[in-house]
Amino acid sequence: MLSVVDSCLPAVVDLPVPDALPSTFRAVDLCGVLLNGILGGLIARRKNFDMVGFVVLAMLTATAGGILRDVMIQAGPPYALTDPYYLYTACAGALIAWWLPFRSRAARRFLVVADAVVLGTWAATGASKALVNGLGVMPSLLLGCLTAVGGSMIRDVSVGETPAVFGGNKLYAVPALCSAGTEVALVLSGAPDAYAMLASTFVGAGTCLLAYWRSWRLPVMEEVERERERRRRTRLPAGARRLWVPGVAVADTGGTSASGWRRALMLRPRRAEATQAALLGRRYRPVDPEDM
Repeated sequence: MLSVVDSCLPAVVDLPVPDALPSTFRAVDLCGVLLNGILGGLIARRKNFDMVGFVVLAMLTATAGGILRDVMIQAGPPYALTDPYYLYTACAGALIAWWLPFRSRAARRFLVVADAVVLGTWAATGASKALVNGLGVMPSLLLGCLTAVGGSMIRDVSVGETPAVFGGNKLYAVPALCSAGTEVALVLSGAPDAYAMLASTFVGAGTCLLAYWRSWRLPVMEEVERERERRRRTRLPAGARRLWVPGVAVADTGGTSASGWRRALMLRPRRAEATQAALLGRRYRPVDPEDM
């Protein structure tokens, strides 16, 4: 029986799909389970848990997002419970984190890159499963993001912390949304699902790595309130004129236009140097796997 999405689509372009592509996605999926098991074990190491804590956090981080997605879709038992490799792989990640602390810079960078690839793959997989089961665009985006970040959210709540995806950290949910959105857009445009997942994985992983490299993050409420207060304090007094200079806004409270123009030229190099220093500081900020 055709799904709701398929009935609304034009004829799908018949492109040959390599036989190795589905196997590659499954291998990346299992590698993601192993990686998230390691990340859950590292949180257990930081919390000074015993082996039971390592295994529980590894399973939550690696499988909770997919299990929650399958329960919401209601298309049979969760895939992580019917495929024994998932739970075994998550336990293997807990054992690896028990023996290896992953404190070197090379190990931490490897975790960041691998986590970005897994993020894009899981977001695309969640959106694809939602479309296959006849759900619309918004539910597909929701389930794609939930598959990618649901495990880390449940893990953080389990250890008594605010989920990292709620703010104050580098972008994580936004790259998942970009990956899921790419998957939905390509499938709705008639592209084969395998190629759509491949492109979505690259988009999600690239966005996540770019966010880590540039230290991008969404503003939190405290920063927004601070910026509003700064603008309120620097508001022009009544009767003041604002002189326009290319690239610089200068308030003139009664002086001549020449004095405002000269003052703008004097302030421009200093402001440019401060902006460049701030950009360099954000660009080379070290990555931290605990933000994942």
